[in-house]
Amino acid sequence: MDERFLQGRHFLKSNWHLVKETASDQSRGLPPPPQQEPPQPDESVVSLPTVDKAYGIENDSLSAPATLHRLLLSRRSRRAFKIEKLALTTLSYLLWSCEGVRENRGKYSFRTTPSGGARHPLDVYVFARRIEGLKPGLYRYLPLEHALVLEREGDDSEALDAALMGQLRNSSCVILWAAVPYRSEWRYGKAADKLVALDAGHSCQNLYLACEALGLGTCAVGAYDQQGLDKYLGLDGEDMFALYAAPVGVPGGASLDD
Repeated sequence: MDERFLQGRHFLKSNWHLVKETASDQSRGLPPPPQQEPPQPDESVVSLPTVDKAYGIENDSLSAPATLHRLLLSRRSRRAFKIEKLALTTLSYLLWSCEGVRENRGKYSFRTTPSGGARHPLDVYVFARRIEGLKPGLYRYLPLEHALVLEREGDDSEALDAALMGQLRNSSCVILWAAVPYRSEWRYGKAADKLVALDAGHSCQNLYLACEALGLGTCAVGAYDQQGLDKYLGLDGEDMFALYAAPVGVPGGASLDD
């Protein structure tokens, strides 16, 4: 590994074990910080029009603002799922929403998510647990071809659940993001780690909205066993490593939404 980038790459990795090792202010009983910084006494506050009135949004409207408004209002982190299969067309839509290519210009591409310098330093994997037309196994998404490559066949749910620290639940599939930081480091050097993290947020929010549009549920997972998930994905943990995960399924069962 290039020593120039060691610190930034370490910053991107899961260090959830430190939660138990280090006492937080919450665990020490200190009050939480305010949700927002209050305006100063000498600052004026301008009230904004409510969004639904500003755009004339009605419950049955099919306009673009109304449709997006409903998706944003209904977006939740959903953790409880029914044991059901998803169609391959559904998975196709979810993956395209995360990293789909709008325009390929050879050395770079424009996708459904923004990326600093169009570097797109993420690889997307899918654990297909219950997908119609797909053998259970681990797949890697190829955005340029909009295709899947089978990395490993078989339902190894237990290994993945252990790496995700018990957060697999009854999901039909799991979307997993791996960082390939040199794609951004090549251009931005030591400033790349922030851009990699931002890309993951962009991609996962697209997944949330796509799931909401299809009546599915998902929940972003940032707490995982770094070495365990790297091993599960077959990554070296240095030039490529696990960054983010999101189980996906049909909502149902006990209410675990927020």
